[in-house]
Amino acid sequence: MTEAPTTHREVILTENQWTVRRDRHRYEVDELLAAHLRRRASHEKHPVHDFLFTYYNHRPAQLRRWHPGFGTVLLGAGREYRDHPAYERVVVDGAPGVRVSSDTLEHRSATVGFVAELLTRTGSRTAQFGCFGLHEWAMVYRTSSDDVRHSAVPLRLGHTGTDAVVESMQLRCSHYDAYRFFTPEAAPRNIELLTRDDQLDREQPGCLHAGMDLYKWCYKLSPLVDSDLLVRCFRHAATTRELDMRASPYDLSDYGYSPITIETAAGRAQYVREQSALTSRAADLRQDLLERCTALRARRTDARP
Repeated sequence: MTEAPTTHREVILTENQWTVRRDRHRYEVDELLAAHLRRRASHEKHPVHDFLFTYYNHRPAQLRRWHPGFGTVLLGAGREYRDHPAYERVVVDGAPGVRVSSDTLEHRSATVGFVAELLTRTGSRTAQFGCFGLHEWAMVYRTSSDDVRHSAVPLRLGHTGTDAVVESMQLRCSHYDAYRFFTPEAAPRNIELLTRDDQLDREQPGCLHAGMDLYKWCYKLSPLVDSDLLVRCFRHAATTRELDMRASPYDLSDYGYSPITIETAAGRAQYVREQSALTSRAADLRQDLLERCTALRARRTDARP
């Protein structure tokens, strides 16, 4: 393998510096994943947190692997990075090291561009807080017990009561990847029909799923994006998922979750308060990820001959 020269714009980490960061990351992730891994070993399902590993397909082992992000050189790196296909070897003042390669950035440039555009357009819009988490209700509207997504968990109001709630309020989903799971009877009740092609025009910052998906966009850009931001986005997704399901039609009391009764005025007010707080946190993460994307695009431009 050709050993590429470093540039003046890169961060150089000694072996001691980066191994401390790597080990801290592994410890943090091990704590975050401990309960999930215990359940997985026992073949136990969890209606709230399994979503983070089923809908989002970033495996625990992938989340545990630390990456410094593009533009950082790791001196004295071992085989875990030297043999990684996204890394290349470099020499700094005679000392060997590795970094995420320019070829990796070039290969992922379309994804970087799409994510940057999506984040920019989403963040430019006014947050909407009138959906009240009804997307989960729309996913079980007019279904039988066999068709319910979480069939092992009872519906808090039963099928008839759940359908009545959907019929009593306007569905205002703006997120296609939630809308596409609506039942055929629920989809036409949405305020607008959503398509994948409209995603850039519809995403808005008040949507819980738009905030959770920051985790997805982070791992899709790994290892170009640093693992510190990835873990922050994972934490946000986990917290948001809990609100998402507490406001759902499911009775999750056996799992320790109190419901947010969005069928009542008090419940809707509670949902909006918690949704607003998560929207503020997501805005910070969105900006941080957008800044990474902007830097990646600038570095790709600089690297062109």
